Amino acid sequence: MLTQGFNLVGNHPKFNSALEMARNVAVTKTPILISGETGSGKKAIGSYIHQNSARKNARLEVVDCSTDTATVEKIVLGYRCDETGRFNRGVLEVANGGTVIFANIDALDDIFQKRLYTILQELPDYELDVRVLATTSKNLSKLVAAGKFSRALYTYFNGAQIDMISLRERGTDVELIARHFINEYASETSAGELSLCAEAARKLSDYNWNQNLVELRSFIRKTLSNMEGSTLDLAAIENGERKVEFSSSEIDEDGFKLMSLKEAEKLLIKKALVFTSENRTQAAKILGVSIRTLRNKINEYRGDGATYFINLR
Repeated sequence: MLTQGFNLVGNHPKFNSALEMARNVAVTKTPILISGETGSGKKAIGSYIHQNSARKNARLEVVDCSTDTATVEKIVLGYRCDETGRFNRGVLEVANGGTVIFANIDALDDIFQKRLYTILQELPDYELDVRVLATTSKNLSKLVAAGKFSRALYTYFNGAQIDMISLRERGTDVELIARHFINEYASETSAGELSLCAEAARKLSDYNWNQNLVELRSFIRKTLSNMEGSTLDLAAIENGERKVEFSSSEIDEDGFKLMSLKEAEKLLIKKALVFTSENRTQAAKILGVSIRTLRNKINEYRGDGATYFINLR
């Protein structure tokens, strides 16, 4: 299934289930929480909900809550420009009649979480009719239990939840999505017809795309821009500007997908942190390492650009 304009491509049952739920809630005004890993298509689903609603002709605005609190507050509430004296309206007023997506809502400052809840509750008092959605890559219920996220704000957004499946779980969808990105690139650059050979498609499907759709799209575009000819083949992948190390697609007798020790270590540390709601002391205890070792590993992964660890509090 392909939804034009939003890179929502695939046939996996869990993906189609998320898309179906998005269609169903689009006709309502219920706040929606969209969860999933970085790059899994959360904002795309949010855009899809807006475009399939009665609000599609009004504004769609996105607030990145991972920026500093002062900036988020200005975007939400509006501010007066020091140079011109002109007042810039807040995003909730700008999008009146439309939709606002609060992306990475888990990154909101604790104090502003409570303030935002009050603001959203009072929208009708100011005659503002805004559909609000939120995205997160973290388990908000665990953050609430750990006292790291406002229970009231979580309850407000959790009237309905859409869970986005990771790319590494989607099997043959990877090839469909890769072909979509190839066609997208060809259309944008007037490169003519470009194709993907079967061997290259299998190798793309074997890779553990940690950044999901974002990483796959970036890799496809960089490889095509450095490729000679019209077929994306194994040679093009291996000789692309960005070298990637593909993990094995073989499954052992215990049902585990094989990967390098470094990949397995990073994945295990991430899972321990998620399980403990990012309590590093508990995570280190579960992993059987010292706090110092865990801290050094986190800093190493941050240095490698791993988004989860960069955003780790």
